[in-house]
Amino acid sequence: MDRLVEARPPVIAAIGERLLKRVDRMATELTDVIRRAEPFYYSSEVVPVDDLRTSVRNNLVDILGQLAGRPSRGYEASRATGRRRAEQGAPLPVILHAYRIAGKYIWAAILAEASEEDGAATALLHASSELWFIIDDQSGSVSDAYRDAVAERARTDSQTRSAMLDVLLRGDVGDGSRLWDCAAALGLPHNGTFVVVAAATPLPGIESIPHADDVLRTRDVQSAWRVEVDAQVGVVVLTQRIRIDRVCAHLTELAGGPVGLSEPYPSLDQTPAALRQARLALATANRGTQELVRYEQVPVAVLIASAPEAATTVARTILAPVLALPATECYVLLDTLRAWFSADGATSVAAAELHVHRNTVRYRLRRLEELTGQHLSQPTGVAQLYLALEAARILDLGP
Repeated sequence: MDRLVEARPPVIAAIGERLLKRVDRMATELTDVIRRAEPFYYSSEVVPVDDLRTSVRNNLVDILGQLAGRPSRGYEASRATGRRRAEQGAPLPVILHAYRIAGKYIWAAILAEASEEDGAATALLHASSELWFIIDDQSGSVSDAYRDAVAERARTDSQTRSAMLDVLLRGDVGDGSRLWDCAAALGLPHNGTFVVVAAATPLPGIESIPHADDVLRTRDVQSAWRVEVDAQVGVVVLTQRIRIDRVCAHLTELAGGPVGLSEPYPSLDQTPAALRQARLALATANRGTQELVRYEQVPVAVLIASAPEAATTVARTILAPVLALPATECYVLLDTLRAWFSADGATSVAAAELHVHRNTVRYRLRRLEELTGQHLSQPTGVAQLYLALEAARILDLGP
């Protein structure tokens, strides 16, 4: 640009100076031209007329000043336009169209002025290339500023949503008025039917369901999410059309690991309790799987997860002789007992699942009874072994 400014013919500089003296009138005319040529500016109230005229004038001063050979103010006017329009929500193509309209308007004004100049033909060739160079340069500047502002707003909006969701999840709503603010910021209804989801993260702070808000929105599911160290947590809205089973199907498909769900609840002020339920449900899921666990469907497991110290004591007390065995033998006995419980006590079904003879299952169960002193023919023995087995699984207790 500096090279072109130095080589500028005096006649073009003179035209630039004359046009600068009429910049206020030109700004008003160009504003009208832009509004007639671009429907967005004419029919929308997003950009007020006075705002548009101020922007037009500032950019005209900048462009005509460059043509006149005045010291450049850089990209101040165009960057201000880009930032302002991004904040207002005007589409970028509309803004760039306005710059093209301005280029044609300014060129027409230059031609009108040059008609009275002697030997202006050669100068006009220079003016044409320089004008469109300036317009192109400023279009790039306004685009960069627009995208920077959009990105910054996205970061700010994301931080605001995360903060609002934190208030909702932790229950720090004061007198209750903040609950409405949180719901509005997150796009959630204040009352309805909700469920809290906790999805295990593959690594600390990494999403289990990438872009969960956007992905679920494409499936007509309203939600708000944040990533914590060990889980991605979300509040999901249930409706007559988007019921819990459908949400579970989506989550099973999308999640990269185990997922826990709270019971459905009717008001956002109950979200902190639902978060605890979702985390307890997640704690009961098998590691390394994409298992989805609903809090209300696993009462024994969530009871164990809610009291890990007591559950550890129960498991180690009842299963101590089994846990003391070599690892292979220990896991064979525990897996056999787990298969037997899954088969509702049907030895043949458990044997088929384990791919062994039913007598092998009977032998292993008798061995386990001998070691623990608990008997699977007695309700008390069945209950205690089941509790201890679930505690060992959930709390990852082993030899």
